[in-house]
Amino acid sequence: MDFGLDDKTALVTGGAGRIGSEDCYTLAEEGAEVVVLDVNKDGAKDVADEIEEDGGDAIALECDLTDREAVSEAVEDLQDATGGVDILVNNAGMVDAVGTVGDLDPDIWDRDMTINLTGTYNITREIFPNMCDRGFGRIITMSSLAGWEGGYGQISYSTTKAGLIGFGKTLALEGAPEGVTSNILAPTIVVGDLAELPHDQLENVNEHWADIARATPMDKLGKEEDVANLVAYLSSEQAEYITGQVLGVTGGVDLFTY
Repeated sequence: MDFGLDDKTALVTGGAGRIGSEDCYTLAEEGAEVVVLDVNKDGAKDVADEIEEDGGDAIALECDLTDREAVSEAVEDLQDATGGVDILVNNAGMVDAVGTVGDLDPDIWDRDMTINLTGTYNITREIFPNMCDRGFGRIITMSSLAGWEGGYGQISYSTTKAGLIGFGKTLALEGAPEGVTSNILAPTIVVGDLAELPHDQLENVNEHWADIARATPMDKLGKEEDVANLVAYLSSEQAEYITGQVLGVTGGVDLFTY
């Protein structure tokens, strides 16, 4: 299926990371010009260079999403250079904190709120109005199964990812009359090629991952491309009637099983 992205500009935040980079590669393969935005300058450049080497179009952009002024300046320059961002993938976020409400370091809570929630707001508020003015836009915001279902010991991560669900749904309401869709993805753990390992071998890498794989009806964890393929579809013209939805990429692990 041709997703019709040849004349579109897609910006992926956290584009140097595992899921973000796969989003970038897939959108580029579908013909979009991709802006690889990341606080990691070298990582963003590596992804953009690889896209260019494969015949695609990409721009590496270093930007700290928590710096509102820097975000505003970066988006203004981008819109001048590209005519406007058509697809925004809100992927950047922190996922390293472990702690319950009673023992999580408050500084980590503040950091996660600032990066995961406020950073997403900062970039979206600069791009969303221009999408509405031009009558087209696709926003895909990366939540998590932990944001949809909760996650023990992930109080800051789960809270921010749950907040992004409300954020994405509200954008859907605001954007619908203007031709702008907004959807939210809630993946399970994605582990690349490790997803193909038998459970006993995966256990040698990470016991927790192996437990999740065993509890998953499809009997395995996910891959980054499982997420990226859905991102590409939701970015397309074909997905124009899908908005405000939380879409799990989970292998069924969120289903109730006996």
